[in-house]
Amino acid sequence: MNVPLLDLKAQYDPIRKQVMAAIERVFDSHAFILGPTVREFEERIASYCEVECAVGVSSGTDALLVSLMALGVGPGDEVITTPYSFFATAGCIARVGAKPVFVDIDPVTYNIDPARIEEAITPRTRAILPVHLYGQCAEMEPILEIAASHDLPVVEDAAQAIGAQYRDGRQAGGMGTLGCFSFFPSKNLGGLGDGGMVLTNDTELADRVRTLRAHGGKPKYYHKLIGGNFRLDALQAAVLNVKLDYLDGWTAKRQNNARRYAALFAESGLIEEAGPKLPEAVYEKSGVSRYHIYNQFVIRVADRDRLQASLQQAGITTALYYPVPFHLQECFESLGHREGDFPEAERAAKQTLALPVYPELSNRQQEAVVESIRASKAANAVVKPRPVVAGFPTGGSTI
Repeated sequence: MNVPLLDLKAQYDPIRKQVMAAIERVFDSHAFILGPTVREFEERIASYCEVECAVGVSSGTDALLVSLMALGVGPGDEVITTPYSFFATAGCIARVGAKPVFVDIDPVTYNIDPARIEEAITPRTRAILPVHLYGQCAEMEPILEIAASHDLPVVEDAAQAIGAQYRDGRQAGGMGTLGCFSFFPSKNLGGLGDGGMVLTNDTELADRVRTLRAHGGKPKYYHKLIGGNFRLDALQAAVLNVKLDYLDGWTAKRQNNARRYAALFAESGLIEEAGPKLPEAVYEKSGVSRYHIYNQFVIRVADRDRLQASLQQAGITTALYYPVPFHLQECFESLGHREGDFPEAERAAKQTLALPVYPELSNRQQEAVVESIRASKAANAVVKPRPVVAGFPTGGSTI
C-alpha cells in the first residue's frame, strides 16, 4: 500500500471552495501587501495563542531573524540553543553576527535539556532560544526561571508547535519574550508557500518587529533602524484565515493517529509489554502537563537507514529529520566542536525516523505502516526498545 508522508490534496479538497473564495477576495481588494487580511489573521492568532500582539512575517526563518534583530542581538553576543533542529534555529543566530552556543537535548523529548543551560551562560549571553520540536513544548518552566535569574530574553522557536500547550494550558509561542511560528505548507497550519508570525506580550517589541519587517522605516522612507523585507503576503494570510478554523480538529485527528500507532505497536510485539505509551493526558486540554500536536510522529530505530529503505520499497514514505546536528555542520566548523560533544543530539540524528501522521491518514494505512515495520524486523532490520520516563508524552512511540 502506498502511504505518503503528507497528503495536502486530501487536506485541501474539502475546503477548496472556501480557500479559493478567500483568495478571490484578496484579488478583488488589490491589497496584496499587508492590509486588512493580514491584520485580521494577526488578531486571530494573537487571540488563539492568548498573547497581546502577533506580527505577520514572511517565513518562520524570518520570524526568528527579526526577533533577534528586535532584541538587538548582534556581533560579540551569544545565544543558547539546541544543536538538534531545523537549520534556521542556529542559522539566524549566526546571521545577526552572534555565536550559537549549543546545549544537548533531552533524549525523550528531543528538546533542549534545561539542566544543562545554566553552565552554558557567560557574560556574553544575550538570549535563550529553545525549540518546541516535533510539536511538543520544551520544558519551559525551568528555562524561564533561568532566563529571569540572568535577565535574559527567551525566544521560542515554535515553528512546529502551533496549538501545543505546556502546564496549565500555556500556549507554545506565548510563554517567552517572543515566539516564532512557521506556516510552511507541511506545518499543522500551513499556507500555500512561506509565511510566519512573531508573538509577544511586549507592545514596544511588537512595534519594533513591525518596523523591522518593512526595512526599518517608520514612517515609510524614514529609517531609524535597518530592517528587511519580512512582510506576510495577504494571499497567505487569506488562506491561513480559512485553515485556522480547522486547526483544532486536525490536531485532534493527529493525536488520535498517535494513540492508534501506540496501540498498533504494542499489539505488534515490536515494543515490550511494559514499554512506552502515550498517556491520555496528552489529549486533554484541561490541566495537562503537555499537549502534543504531532507535527511529526518520530520513532527511534537502531538501524534507521535500513528500515527507511525497507519502508520505501513497501510504498511507505518516511522522513529523516536533521541527520547532521548543528555542531557537526561544516559551516559551524569555526566553533571548534567535534563528534561526541553533544551525544544525545548525535544519537537522535542517527536513530530517529518520522512516520506519516497527517489528519487524513486512515486506519488501514497506519496498519500497513506498522506491519511493514514488523516485516522489516523479521527480515533482520534491528529494532530495539529504549526506556522512556513513565507517563511522559514522547515525540511519538519509541521502538
